[in-house]
Amino acid sequence: MANSSRFLSIKSLIIWVVMAITSVSLIVASGINLFSQINSYKNELISDVSMLAQLIGQSAVSAMDEGQVDELQTSMKVLSAVTIIENVHLYKVLDNGERSFFASYNKNGIAPVRPRLEQSEKLASVILSGNLAEIISPIYRENSNAEDSNEEIINDLVGYIYLRASAEALEEHISESILLTLTVLLVCVAVCFFLTLKLQSTITAPIQTLVHLVQRISRQKDFSNRADPNGIKELDILIDAFNAMLERTQGHMQRQADAEHEYRSLNVSLEEKVNQRTLALKDANSELIQTLEKLHQFQRQMVQNEKMASLGDMVAGVAHEVNTPIGLGVTASTMMLDRLVDLKKAFEDKTLKASALSKFIGESEENLNIIYRNLNRAAELISSFKQVAVDQSSENNRIFCFSKLMDEILMSMRPKLKRVQHEIKVHCGDELYIESKAGPINQIMINLIMNSIIHGFEFIEKGIIDIDIAMLDDKKICITFKDNGKGIPEQLRKRIFDPFVTTKRGQGGSGLGMHLVYNLVTQALNGSISVQSENNKGVEFKIIFPVKRIDPSEMPRSSLF
Repeated sequence: MANSSRFLSIKSLIIWVVMAITSVSLIVASGINLFSQINSYKNELISDVSMLAQLIGQSAVSAMDEGQVDELQTSMKVLSAVTIIENVHLYKVLDNGERSFFASYNKNGIAPVRPRLEQSEKLASVILSGNLAEIISPIYRENSNAEDSNEEIINDLVGYIYLRASAEALEEHISESILLTLTVLLVCVAVCFFLTLKLQSTITAPIQTLVHLVQRISRQKDFSNRADPNGIKELDILIDAFNAMLERTQGHMQRQADAEHEYRSLNVSLEEKVNQRTLALKDANSELIQTLEKLHQFQRQMVQNEKMASLGDMVAGVAHEVNTPIGLGVTASTMMLDRLVDLKKAFEDKTLKASALSKFIGESEENLNIIYRNLNRAAELISSFKQVAVDQSSENNRIFCFSKLMDEILMSMRPKLKRVQHEIKVHCGDELYIESKAGPINQIMINLIMNSIIHGFEFIEKGIIDIDIAMLDDKKICITFKDNGKGIPEQLRKRIFDPFVTTKRGQGGSGLGMHLVYNLVTQALNGSISVQSENNKGVEFKIIFPVKRIDPSEMPRSSLF
């Protein structure tokens, strides 16, 4: 019962619908009729004013021709018999075309108005404003010339007449029409409301009886009750359907009671089966969780192995790269020792000449320069390798110059890059200093470069890699990695960051390189990575992650190196 107040009852609905339709129809009809009457009154007033202006103008033509102002003023006093006329002005057109005030009429009690001839164009037709009607109409003299039994009417302009009439009668007619229309409307609405109440009572009384029966059945659960017909065809159809439903419900309730006993017995055995299946499911779920944990552990181990393999390759490459300058240094130092033995023997034999000493000094200087350059080159390689190795094994934040980090990465990869003819272009400002995790960035760039060399540039002799580094704002940096290789097939691009996805299965590829890149970007750097590629159109990776930009001018000088 609490919810029933939220909805309209059929009684209210019938009253509202019928009254709304009737009211709208009456209002529209009354409005149209009232609008038509008001227009009729207005048109009648406009017609009267126009006709009066013409009559007064024509009657004043002879007086205006003869200049009889006083006689015209006297004759216009008869206009007092026309109650709506308040002011009349007559203007005469002179021979030079100018218009001159000629005569006027003002109703008793009405103040004169100033001349309105300058508004002749605006008042060429009757204008209603407030409770006044105004018009300025030209006055013509009609001349007739007879020739060959045909008359041609020639109209000469004599002057203008300004007529101002009262529209109070129009306002009274409109008020009376509105009052009459409202009265008729209210009477019709009242009659309609009375008839609607009778209609509503005729329809809703049987429905109310049916509702009480339904409520009683709902409370007592007695489906043996039946509704009686009431003589209304539609409601009798509803009652027959309701009685048929009660009969079917009664039969259904009986069958349900019979089935409930059977359900109870089946429920006991079903609960036992459910308990057994639940225990089995728990055991299977526990086993599945253990399997997943082992799988994740194996995956982490594979990723770690991939890191160590990358680091091992780098160690081997750097060792090979360092071996060359050290070998040159050893060769130069050996030659210098040999020359020193010869010089010492000549000195002991007292056969040392100035030219031999000078030659030894020149060769010694050249050998020392060779030793210095190669040892310095080896030191640079070892320093770069050391920094890269430290970064790969650490995920701590540090302040670094991004362009210098890229130089160190490329320096550590020189042994592998020397074997190919591919070109790597790095676009990064030398003043870009940030605070972030250099280790994950190092591993990401190495994996992307090696991915392009191994997969992107397969069967391509000379490829180009473009690496653009730029700040999006003071809190985010964007790395755009592009190559002009063979691209990634569409079916593989959708799974490029999944583990164990590779085109080199059985050829040394683990399929964890790009998965490692994805994890480093999203987890270690809290960033995002996206890929775009088409067959034979290269690949583009876009990496965005948060950093803290550092102003080089605010850093200690020792931190810039």
